[in-house]
Formats: sequence, structure tokens, C-alpha cells
Amino acid sequence: MKKVEHIEIKKGMKVDDLVREMKKTGVMQGSKVGKAVDIFEKMIKDKDCKVFMGQAGALVPGGMRNILSDILRNKLIDVFVCTGASLTHDLVEALGYSHFQGYEDMDDAGLYKKGLDRMYNSLMPNKVYEGLEDFFDENFEIFSGARTVKELIWLIGSKISDENSIIRQAYLNKIPIYCPALEDSGIGLIIWGRLMKGKKIEIKLFEDLKEIIDIAWTSKKNGVFYLGGGVPKNYIQQAMQFSPKSASYGVQITTDKAEFGGSSGASLKEGISWGKMDEKGEFVDVIADSTIVLPLIYAALKERI
Repeated sequence: MKKVEHIEIKKGMKVDDLVREMKKTGVMQGSKVGKAVDIFEKMIKDKDCKVFMGQAGALVPGGMRNILSDILRNKLIDVFVCTGASLTHDLVEALGYSHFQGYEDMDDAGLYKKGLDRMYNSLMPNKVYEGLEDFFDENFEIFSGARTVKELIWLIGSKISDENSIIRQAYLNKIPIYCPALEDSGIGLIIWGRLMKGKKIEIKLFEDLKEIIDIAWTSKKNGVFYLGGGVPKNYIQQAMQFSPKSASYGVQITTDKAEFGGSSGASLKEGISWGKMDEKGEFVDVIADSTIVLPLIYAALKERI
């Protein structure tokens, strides 16, 4: 057995130094943060590996937007899958609106009267939807030419200029960005509203599924990086399942528990039984809040590469 090595904090140490100190303890979630950076670094540097990133949860309202867009800007991943809510919040900021600081014990009835929507302790003015509707009305003729959700998201990215936008960076760098539950979001509702007014758009949902499976199928190796679970994680996992090459690398950041049987809390190791993860692969599950762990992982990674 190895002894637990205790973390030493030194003046002037860099984030990567801290993460390496956390890893050397060899125990608890702190050590797993260090291991997560190692595995993420390996999959990025492995030229044969396609990196699939899934993201769920309120990370844009949680202040993580610039990190996510920077990952896309630096082309550290090959495929990005997220929720419709993440795209909506990103577009809200791209159109010049902001999220605001609040606290979890605020008077929600009072917030409703003031037109403020709460996500734990982050707030968003309800008036942003007016701006979203105007944006879609101005550009719907262009957007109606999309035949897949990925094409639609790229077209949206072509009509915004905010360089910190996740959608914009996916468009500029031609990184496939899939959203298998787009209709479950503000953007989805706004598109539905345009359809109810007689406008047309023909989206072939299963073409996106075909694309992501094709990427997983034709790659030499695959790696996955999950921030939260939900539909984005499962969408990528099923692509791994139907590929002849299950994932060789995996990092998962989640606060969910495995005991309830849902995908969001399932360990990456569990995916071996489905053929989604390679039994000889390198995986780590970090049970933690992504708004704490993602900045540490990405800051350490940037210092390395």
C-alpha cells in the first residue's frame, strides 16, 4: 500500500502545481481531479482520438461560458453535445443580455413580479425572450434552410458576433454541435412559436444521430468528457455503444448518484457492460460540482498544452 501524501501549498504555485498536489494524495475526490486532467490531456494529445464532450446543467448562468467557448476556440474537442438550455443561455449573452448574481433564499414570488427568472442563485431577466424572438424573426428565413439541428446551430452562430459565444466558436471552428433535445428549451419554444404562425422549417432529427455515430464509427479511437449527465451524456454514450471502438478515455464530472440507476449518475466503468467504454481504457468519475472542478481542470490543462 502507498501512504497518503499530504498536499503542500506553496507561495506562487500555479494551478497545475496545485492539481498535481491534489493528485498525489491518491484518495478522495481531490486526487480524482488530478487524474481527470491527466486523462483529458492524454485524449487531446492522442492524434488518433476523437474527443466527444457532453455538457448539461446551468453552466452558462454559473459563469462557465468563456471556458466552454475557449475549449471550442482551441479545438480541444471534436464533437460537442449540450442541452437546449445551454444554447439558449449562450445566445442570450451573445445578444447583449446578462445573467446576474442573486441568492438561493430570494423571494421567488417577488422575482416573478419583477420579471426575473432564478436558477439557484443566478438570475436572468425574462425580457431576454423578447430579444430572442426578435433575433429569430429577423433571421428565420436563413434558419429555415437548415436540415439538421447541427446546421441550425451553425447558422445561428453565423449571425452573431460575440467571440465568447459557444455557438459562435462551434460555427467558426466547424465543430459539430449537437442538441438532441433542442425543443426542450427557450430556443425550441421560440421556433415552435414561429411554426404556429405559419413559418416553415424541416429538421431531420435522425440525421444528427447518423452523423455522430458515423464520427464514432470511423475514428481510430474515442474519448469522452462529461460535465453533468442527462441527454448529452447518453447521446454520446449510445454513439460509443454502436461503434466498433468503444471509448478508450473518459472523464465524468457529476453530482448525481449511481444508486438510482440513471445515466447521469452511472459510473463510466458501468458503460463497459454496454460496450460503450473499453475495458482496458482509462476513466475517472469526479463526484463534484462542475463550476468548481471545470476551472481547475481547464486552467491546469492550459498550463500543460
